[in-house]
Amino acid sequence: MSLAHIDTARSIHNARPALALAPAPAAPRIRAVPEGTEARGFVLYVGIDEAKAAAAGTSLHRIVEALKALTEELAPNAETHAAVALAPAGAGGRDVDVVRLALQDPAALARHRTVADPDRAAGGVVVDISRKRVVLDNETAALTYKEFELLQYLVLREGRTIERAELIEKLWDAADEEDAPNERTIDVHVRRLRAKLGRYEDIVRTVRGVGYRFDRHADVSIRQSTTPSPDVF
Repeated sequence: MSLAHIDTARSIHNARPALALAPAPAAPRIRAVPEGTEARGFVLYVGIDEAKAAAAGTSLHRIVEALKALTEELAPNAETHAAVALAPAGAGGRDVDVVRLALQDPAALARHRTVADPDRAAGGVVVDISRKRVVLDNETAALTYKEFELLQYLVLREGRTIERAELIEKLWDAADEEDAPNERTIDVHVRRLRAKLGRYEDIVRTVRGVGYRFDRHADVSIRQSTTPSPDVF
């Protein structure tokens, strides 16, 4: 190739207009985000129990770690938090539905309330604060007034560990020292309450060395009237 030909080729190349890079398309707006708000993250509900994970040759821990690693790879600045959904052994329904209810997904809770008969549960536990009763698998539990008060106190403080001393102070009249239990006899009251809850006894958890707490499960629903309960936070 001659020098003149090379110069001509260069001239043609230089005469070509520069190709402008097309602007990146704007990310589509998430439909679930109303105007005036912004998405700050998301929740991915994974429905799989330990037995199914083991059958697939993995574990819940490994799945969580893999998802966290993928998030870190895609978005290194993202923060992650994993929560395990607990449900009573043998709880029915699809795994992902049980997980959504156990973790208080608003849409799942709303659907659950809509489907459920307001006066008759399809099963599980109903703590009816407005009527001062507990229904277990459609049967009213024979709780004493004090046993219901004890359960109600824990339910209204869901997720918080309550010390035995606080239960005595709030639920028993300090003036009546004869009737007031000590911290050891609180355990007896809780044991009787659990016995009446039957297979749902684990809704009242013991926190060793501290006291007791109530944690919501997928098959537990709480009913309250529109008026605030006298037992407030």
